[in-house]
Amino acid sequence: MSVVLSTRPFASRTSTATPGSTAPAAGVPDAPPAAAAAPAAHRPGERPIPAVIGADLRVPVRGGGLVPYANLDYAASAPCLEPVYAAVTAALPAYSSVHRGAGYASRLTTARYERARETVRAFAGARPDDAVVFTRNTTDAMNLLARCLPEGTTVVVFDTEHHASLLPWPRAVRLAPPAFPGEAVRMADEALAGIDGPALLVVTAASNVTGELWPVAALAHIAHRHGARIAVDAAQFAPHRPLDITALDLDYAAFSGHKLYAPFGAGALIGRPDWLAQAEPYLRGGGAVRSVAETVEWSDDPEARHEAGTPNVLGAIALAAACEALGATGWTPLIREEERLLARLRAGLAAIDGVHELCLWEPDHPRVGIVSFVVAGRPAREVAEELATGHGIGVRDGRFCAHPFVRHLIAARLPGAAAAGGCGDGSIGAVRASIGIGTTDEHIDRLLAALREIARG
Repeated sequence: MSVVLSTRPFASRTSTATPGSTAPAAGVPDAPPAAAAAPAAHRPGERPIPAVIGADLRVPVRGGGLVPYANLDYAASAPCLEPVYAAVTAALPAYSSVHRGAGYASRLTTARYERARETVRAFAGARPDDAVVFTRNTTDAMNLLARCLPEGTTVVVFDTEHHASLLPWPRAVRLAPPAFPGEAVRMADEALAGIDGPALLVVTAASNVTGELWPVAALAHIAHRHGARIAVDAAQFAPHRPLDITALDLDYAAFSGHKLYAPFGAGALIGRPDWLAQAEPYLRGGGAVRSVAETVEWSDDPEARHEAGTPNVLGAIALAAACEALGATGWTPLIREEERLLARLRAGLAAIDGVHELCLWEPDHPRVGIVSFVVAGRPAREVAEELATGHGIGVRDGRFCAHPFVRHLIAARLPGAAAAGGCGDGSIGAVRASIGIGTTDEHIDRLLAALREIARG
């Protein structure tokens, strides 16, 4: 008995190949119900941007009635892409546990799971010998890496990081927010020069607060010059820009499926296998061992070693389907549409008195579709609730799991103005609007009109 899967290679970033690595099982629809957003217009020769599920959602607003939901909360979790829904639906009829199963369903599911690993590897531009360990999300991936550090490793990390990249490290040197990209490189250089022993530089590729892109290639060069390694949080980068671990010379990268239009509970840690292979297993259990008797012989395969138990197979399949869909579309139309919408949003915010965008660097610094702002004199939670209940708009409010960074930005933008924004508990916070596939001009315009009303009081 054989298990047959498509041998079609991963669709490149400019490929026109159809997403989805396996044919749907008999009787399973190869497309989801008609509940997806109309994709943005594409130019001749380009593939259409895939649609998202749930774009026709209508939500209640104050006073009664329903309005179309304006989802501007992509940086928290992105909606499911239509091809992702189709891939998961196709996999369900033959779903089974993976590895060591002789039955057809188990062998088919195992093949799909390992195919997903190779698809994610290609999407990330990883080296052939890099490990691809499926995790729950970026936080899980960074905690896994923290468990695998050689003894005595010092981690250098900026206070601008998401808590997933700021908090897991047992021995860390924390750097203040840099005033400009070149200062980030200089600060990392000086910090790494003062470390005796193994070192790891941890940095985001795109800020989850401001959307600003970080100079990861230059930082990787500095890290390697000092004999250190670099780990990049690509959670906000991977949905918006092509990730190429090899070209950027990164040692590790992590990202989450739920931010990459695959909200099925899987993420990945990708990178050099030696630290992973030498570390104690992240979880101890079935699948991570070679044999168990009086002593335990752990697997020396870094992927198996850190994926104990039955893995989230459907999450991995979903993540791979998202990678294929974005790769098949090509990044040019995705980036063009995002930058157009982002420019519309930022220009509109700048024209509203009392609304202040939060930026670490110059306003024209490259960024992805994430904007955080405060409305003078209005707590962030109050603003977000008014947007939701009065206008059917979903945004995020608070400190976005980046407390030190948000406090720094608000203090720098509105010094002494503690009332400029606030969380429900009275602490300083901001409002964040974030865009992606499925965002429309009407969503942006509705947000701006609502903010004009709120700012007027």
